[in-house]
Amino acid sequence: MKTVLKIVLLLLSPSLFAAPKLEELTINQTQQLFTSGELTSEQLVNYYLERISHIDQNGIKLNSVVQINEEALAEAKQLDQERQHHIIRGPLHGIPVLLKDNIDTADGMANTAGSWALKSNFPEDDAFLVKQLRTAGAIILGKTNLSEWANFRSSHSSSGWSGLYGQTKNPYDPTRSPCGSSSGSGVAVAANLTLLAVGTETDGSVTCPSSLNGIVGIKPSLGTVSRDGIIPIAHSQDTAGPMARTVTDAVYLLDSMVAFDSTDKQAQKSETDFASHLKADGLKGKRIGIVRQLMGYQPDVDELFEQAVNVLKKQGAVIVDDVTLGDSGEWGKAEYEVLLYEFKTDLNQYLSTTAEGLPKSLQDLIDFNNQHQQQEMPYFRQEIFQQAQQKGPLTDKLYQDALKKAKSLTGKQGIDAALQQHDLDLLIAPSNQPAWKTDWINGDHYTGAASSPAAISGYPHITVPMGQVHGLPVGLSFFSGMLSEGTLIEAAYGFEQATQHRKPPEL
Repeated sequence: MKTVLKIVLLLLSPSLFAAPKLEELTINQTQQLFTSGELTSEQLVNYYLERISHIDQNGIKLNSVVQINEEALAEAKQLDQERQHHIIRGPLHGIPVLLKDNIDTADGMANTAGSWALKSNFPEDDAFLVKQLRTAGAIILGKTNLSEWANFRSSHSSSGWSGLYGQTKNPYDPTRSPCGSSSGSGVAVAANLTLLAVGTETDGSVTCPSSLNGIVGIKPSLGTVSRDGIIPIAHSQDTAGPMARTVTDAVYLLDSMVAFDSTDKQAQKSETDFASHLKADGLKGKRIGIVRQLMGYQPDVDELFEQAVNVLKKQGAVIVDDVTLGDSGEWGKAEYEVLLYEFKTDLNQYLSTTAEGLPKSLQDLIDFNNQHQQQEMPYFRQEIFQQAQQKGPLTDKLYQDALKKAKSLTGKQGIDAALQQHDLDLLIAPSNQPAWKTDWINGDHYTGAASSPAAISGYPHITVPMGQVHGLPVGLSFFSGMLSEGTLIEAAYGFEQATQHRKPPEL
C-alpha cells in the first residue's frame, strides 16, 4: 500500500509549488481559487499527496492515511476539464475527501477494518455514500486508519491502533491518543492532509476523534446516511458522518452524503439543504439545556465549558441549567447487550458478501486472530468478539428487551423528555476530556464523553472546537431530537463564528 503511495507521488507536478499557501483551506476558498485559475484540482491533490508523504508517512509519522487512491489524479484532471466546460457539480466539485477504512470503494483500495483478515477485501462496488460523493464531484483521495474493527474487539484496546496499519498519532502530541474509532480521519483533517474526511460512529467514533483533534464532527440522525457498503457494528446505531476543520465544510459534506437509500432498513428521509442553516445569528433565541451529568471528566475542560456558556448567552441564547437525562449506567448496560447481538448478525451479513477466500463469519475472524496472534493480538485480545459470538439471533427476548430499553432511556425518556420538560431547542455538554497518553498495555484511559445519549437514541450530535487545555483541543457538543440537524447546525455555526477556537497543530 505504501508502494502505491510512492508511485503516485512520482507524479507530482512542478506547478504545485507555485500554488498559493493551502494550509487551513476551506471549501469556499478553494472554489474561489479554482474559479480564478490560481489553483486546479490536480494541483490540490498533489499538494495533499506531498503533505501525506512528508508529514504522515515520514517526519513525525502520524500514520493516519494508509491507502492512496491510484485514480485520484485522473479524477482530478477530469473534474478540472469539466470546470473548463463550465460544468460545476456543486461545492464539492474537485475537492479531495479521505474515507475511513471500513467503507467500500471499487477503485482498487481494500476495505480492511484495519485487520489482516481483510487485507485482500477488494469490493466490487462503491458504498452508497461513496457514489453520492462522486456524483457531487468529490475526489476519493484515499483511506484512513482506524481503531481496528471500529474499536469493538477488546475492552483493553488502544484507539487508533490496528493490526494491519499500526498506531495513528495525535498531531498535537504524538505520544497521546487520537481517539477513535475514526482516528485517521480526525488526524488527517487536523493536520491538513486533506480538506475533508468521512468517519463512522456507533458511539463517539466521529465526535471523539473530532474533539481531540480540534476539528468539527457531525454524527447525523440514524438512517439519513446510508450504511450500504460499510463494515458494521450495529444497525440500530451505526452511521457515517463528516469531519472537517469548519462547520461550513462539514455541512457541505453532509449535504452530499445524505440521501434516502431504500435498501437500508433504517433509512429515513430528511432535509437535504443543511447549508441553509449556516446563520451567523443562529444562537439568537435558542433555548439550550446544560447536561451537567455529562461533565466532570477534567476540571480545566469544565472551566472552558463555562466560558463557552457565556459566549452562548452573549450570542442571544437562553440557558437552562442542570438538565438531566436519567441513569447513564442503565442505558449503557442495555446498549452493550444490543451491540453484541447486532455485531454478530450484521458482521456475518457483510462478510457473506465478500470474495471467496475471505472470512465469512465472526467465528472465522476469531479463528484467524488465534492463528495470527503476533500480528493481530500483540497487546490486547478479542474478548468482545468472543462475547458477541455467544449471542443468539435477533429474535431473542433478551436482545429485544435491551434494544427497547436503550432506545427508550436515551430517546423518549431521555433527550425527548428533557427537551419537552424545559421547552428546549437543544442540549450541550463538553465533548470529551483532553487526549490521554497512548498505552498499548493498559488500553485507553477514557473517563467519559457526551456521545452516548445521541448515539444510542440515533439522534444527531455535532462537536465544535471549544478551546485547548495545555495545548490539547477539546470540543463542545450540541445534540437534540431526531432530525434536528438544522437546529444544531445553526447553534454550532453561531458558536464557531463567535469564537474561532480552531488552532492547527504545530507540525
